[in-house]
Amino acid sequence: MRKFIANSPTGQWRRLALGMALLLIVAGATLMQGLPRAERHEKRHEIDRLELEWRQAILQGDVNTMSSLLADDYVGITSNGTLQSKDETLASMRSGALHFESIQMWDRKIRFYGTTALVISRADVTGKAPDGPVSGSFRYTRVYVQDDKGAWHIVSFEASPIRDHGDKHEQ
Repeated sequence: MRKFIANSPTGQWRRLALGMALLLIVAGATLMQGLPRAERHEKRHEIDRLELEWRQAILQGDVNTMSSLLADDYVGITSNGTLQSKDETLASMRSGALHFESIQMWDRKIRFYGTTALVISRADVTGKAPDGPVSGSFRYTRVYVQDDKGAWHIVSFEASPIRDHGDKHEQ
């Protein structure tokens, strides 16, 4: 059975996708390694600043700042698995359906792959979303891409609730 899956079109696509992902990571890491240390530090500092800018914008309901940070083709995956476009995210903020009272971000790790920055962090949040209250600890991934003019834009976001080791859930 394993041989059949590996030679199936799905298996071939998975191998191709994995190979391409590895190639992009290696190429991006090589590009980042080629940057002078000061430039790498500057890029990291800029992403840290953008993360704080995003936090302030979402806490204050600053839709204009949020709009400038989000890429036009942005896709967010909420903690309950709902997909949201840039327009849907901004509409939720404008209407008040998405509102955060507090966001504490910590344990941030930033990696660069060429003109892409990957942020993995933890956030403790309290607020409400269109489908009800949001409260708890989450891990999130936010992906920034730098455009031709050097500006960074958020292209993707995904949040996952952190469960205690004792919590049981189906997979």
